[in-house]
Amino acid sequence: MPKTAEENLFEKLKTDAARGGYNLNPDDEFTMALVEGLVKNESRYGYQACPCRLASGNRAEDLDIICPCDYRDPDLDQYDACFCGLYVSPKIIKGEKKLKSIPDRRPADNAKDSSSADFTTDGKKLPYPVWRCKVCGYLCARDEPPATCPICKVDKDRFERFI
Repeated sequence: MPKTAEENLFEKLKTDAARGGYNLNPDDEFTMALVEGLVKNESRYGYQACPCRLASGNRAEDLDIICPCDYRDPDLDQYDACFCGLYVSPKIIKGEKKLKSIPDRRPADNAKDSSSADFTTDGKKLPYPVWRCKVCGYLCARDEPPATCPICKVDKDRFERFI
């Protein structure tokens, strides 16, 4: 019997998460409900908008909430889970912390305020600092380095501020 779109996406998300050093929520029923929402949003909009947020239907406006969303890593760092609970930290997996509701960090008008940026290169202001993995050289621009390098899987303490 062929797998459903939801089953295929679940397997893909699980594989991609493991390869990237992330964990899907261990509650398979809860996770499958989120996966169903991703499949519905892909069918509806043509992209996998977070099922826990209201998508506009305009991909350019929703880029920040296409799964995995721009807020996943900061949410994992601060709350041990992303906003919708699809991705969780090892502390949740091990039962050291419980999954709880977290605030949505997406700006109401979905506009990033770059006026307060203090990171510069070549005289230009950058909205975020750039972090470099000291092991493999991976670069990312965000408030904090990722908890785990998506390339070589080392912990965030192996990152240095590059710019």
